[in-house]
Amino acid sequence: MNSQFISESFDAIYSDWKKLLANSAASAVFSSPEWSKIWWQQFGSGSKLYLGTVRQQGKTLGIAPLVLRDNVASFIGSSDVCDYLDFVVAPGNEESFFCELLDNLKAEGIIRLELAHLRPDSTVLTSLVKVAPRQAWQVSCSQEDVTVELDLPATWEDYLLLLSGKQRHELKRKLRRLDEEGELDYRHSTDANRYDIDTFLRLFRDSRQDKATFLTPQMESFLRAVADAMAEQKLLRLNILELDKKPVAATMCFDYKDTVYLYNSGYEPDYGWLSVGVISKALCIKDSIERNKKLFDFLKGSEAYKYHLGGHELPLYKCSLSYLA
Repeated sequence: MNSQFISESFDAIYSDWKKLLANSAASAVFSSPEWSKIWWQQFGSGSKLYLGTVRQQGKTLGIAPLVLRDNVASFIGSSDVCDYLDFVVAPGNEESFFCELLDNLKAEGIIRLELAHLRPDSTVLTSLVKVAPRQAWQVSCSQEDVTVELDLPATWEDYLLLLSGKQRHELKRKLRRLDEEGELDYRHSTDANRYDIDTFLRLFRDSRQDKATFLTPQMESFLRAVADAMAEQKLLRLNILELDKKPVAATMCFDYKDTVYLYNSGYEPDYGWLSVGVISKALCIKDSIERNKKLFDFLKGSEAYKYHLGGHELPLYKCSLSYLA
């Protein structure tokens, strides 16, 4: 059956995008239409949008959320704010989708794709790399980074038993020491209210110099827009740890399906000796367990605390595709 690539706008494609994403086992929050549209609005200047669907007899097989720079296609998104990306494809339709997409790219004179960061279960690695060589595309993939995640058990006590003896002892010691310092409150915000977002951004900025440098006015605008959009979708969970009513650490997380994504964090440096940063993340894990989530995703990067809290790593890849004319 004939299929066709159709260029789309964010608004026209929104409904199909949401449906496909909901049915995709490998999809991540960074491939959602809300996230992609905000990124394009904030960072798309100087690029050309290549957003479209592959349709077959009225059925949407998949969505290509791409941008063009110097005639090279890559995903809508960037590695500094999108931990992994992918195409959004209806299960079982990967081959038809990618055959049509590659044909359309060639017809438009786009003969290079640079795709990153890719989880092992991405459609790029499970399907596109098999389809492309049959259509005279050369494929080169290499590991670029790692992501760290944790399978969540049924209870906090079960989680503690997953840790090594040393890790369990250290975490309990840190929790006990902080509890002895004063009145603790670990609260949650889901509405992106101005006070809590301001608190999170202040702690993020103050916690490390590299984070302060990262948080440009443009980046702050992006994070605020993402928080608003995720709150509207009921995905935002902003966790704030307070000691004697003073905010000392915060994490910005997103609930997506059965996964909690630990997107970013910050803490008050004057309380670093109390390990408030690590404790805020441990309490985030505890909260996720109590809400019956199945996976805690620490996201990209190999920071030591992720392993100390029981995480295991997965490789992330980059794939380059070139058409052999």
